[in-house]
Amino acid sequence: MGRLWRREFWRLAILVVVGGILGWPFSLSTIGIILGLAIALIFHLRQLHAMYDWLTHRPQQEPPTASGLWGELFDRLYRYQKGQRITQRRLRSTLQRIQESSEAMRDSVVMLDRHGDLEWWNSAAERMLGLKAALDRGQHITNLLRDPRFVSYFNARDYREPLSLPSPIDENMMLQFQITLYGDDERLLMARDITRLHRLEQIRRDFVANVSHELRTPLTVLTGYLETYSDMADMLPPRLGRGIEQMQGQTQRMQHLVEDLLLLSRLENDQGGSDHVHLDPASLLSAVQRDAQALSNGRQTIEVSIEDSHGLWGSEKEIHSALSNLAFNAVRYAGDDAHIQLRWRSCQGGACLEVEDDGEGIDPRHIPRLTERFYRVDKGRSTATGGTGLGLAIVKHVLLRHEARLDISSQLGAGATFRCVFPAKRLVDEAANDAHVNQA
Repeated sequence: MGRLWRREFWRLAILVVVGGILGWPFSLSTIGIILGLAIALIFHLRQLHAMYDWLTHRPQQEPPTASGLWGELFDRLYRYQKGQRITQRRLRSTLQRIQESSEAMRDSVVMLDRHGDLEWWNSAAERMLGLKAALDRGQHITNLLRDPRFVSYFNARDYREPLSLPSPIDENMMLQFQITLYGDDERLLMARDITRLHRLEQIRRDFVANVSHELRTPLTVLTGYLETYSDMADMLPPRLGRGIEQMQGQTQRMQHLVEDLLLLSRLENDQGGSDHVHLDPASLLSAVQRDAQALSNGRQTIEVSIEDSHGLWGSEKEIHSALSNLAFNAVRYAGDDAHIQLRWRSCQGGACLEVEDDGEGIDPRHIPRLTERFYRVDKGRSTATGGTGLGLAIVKHVLLRHEARLDISSQLGAGATFRCVFPAKRLVDEAANDAHVNQA
């Protein structure tokens, strides 16, 4: 490249020198030099015009023929342009394959720009969401999916969990929405038809609820007769008396199981929220403490600690049920002489209700499955202590209805901590609440 520049410099120098020599006999050396520079300028302007004409009117053709620096420039532009065309064809081919594969998908795929406006979608999105290319391109997604739950989900920008909603064009079709962020704050929206799974889940819930409800009547009858026979224990043979006592224990266990199944079914099917009030965590924990002490019968030390002044907005019955399950589990499994702490304290992003014990602890490998229905770390011990295997599942559903989560931390031999973490929007300023009550 340096050689070409030197050649152009020498051409310009020769034109200047020749022009000066030709004008010297006539005392016009300056004019000769200017003419030499003008010739060089005209040459470069012609080459520049040729390049403009090529790039503007016939970029697909080969570049104009030129020598020297201009020839090298034309060749480089042509190679760059050819490489760009190859890259564009490759990108168009890739984009076409992506669109073809998206068209073959049964799930809806919608591409949104950084503002949330519709850019592209597949045919499944037209069937599930009712999108129309002629009308909806460039529209904001919330102008078409107007369900308040979707609008909140979209604006929250927390897409770790999917959202299930009915289709905007068919209420009988249940869709699961999942949004992924990519690129320059753009979004990829996917919607999957889960109508069949939703119906199967509803059938399961109805079946559990109906069976649990139907079991209550025969269990009540059995309990009544067993109580009658237990009152006559002195008149019965010892073997029969022991049998009646065992039947009473199993009947009570079945009653507890039925009650937990009915409660879990109600939590799954009922949206909740109608009975939410301002709760005083201190009063709530004190009530749970009394119930836990009655169950413990002095075998453990149970204390309450209040480390935050905020109140809590929620259902007193449901929160009490969740805390009772956690406290009763601690009483059953922490072991004798254990210390159990019921605590209300602030934590990152909100506040939490904690049940902490210094008992036997839980192997960390069991923690991810503890909230599953009927999952037990030690089945034999759970049966002996009267557990149903539904307590933590109930806690999980109660917290979901309060926009909260359950965090569990434990190590074998180092106790366990069950933490109900509530977001800041669920907290109530007790001072402001007291002032409001006094004004009323």
